[in-house]
Amino acid sequence: MKRPQIRIKLVDRLGKCGCHHGHKVGDVFDYDTQRGELCPMAAHVAFPYVEILRYGGTVPVSKAGDIRFCCPDVDVINVFSLEVVKQDEE
Repeated sequence: MKRPQIRIKLVDRLGKCGCHHGHKVGDVFDYDTQRGELCPMAAHVAFPYVEILRYGGTVPVSKAGDIRFCCPDVDVINVFSLEVVKQDEE
């Protein structure tokens, strides 16, 4: 069985400083092919969510109705969303 494709999108920034890795709201990453472009701290936080979703598990959904996680940099606090890409969207 093929692992599902995971898309990560930067949807908000809550901190006062810009991202040290240069990410901006609206940036989108394919976890398999572009995770090297993702800030290592954000990728580290994303990993457990990605693995849970890939193996059929569920994770909590935000009030916005999607799956979200934050980068751990307290001055930046980028907010990312995660989605499993349906095969017909590829």
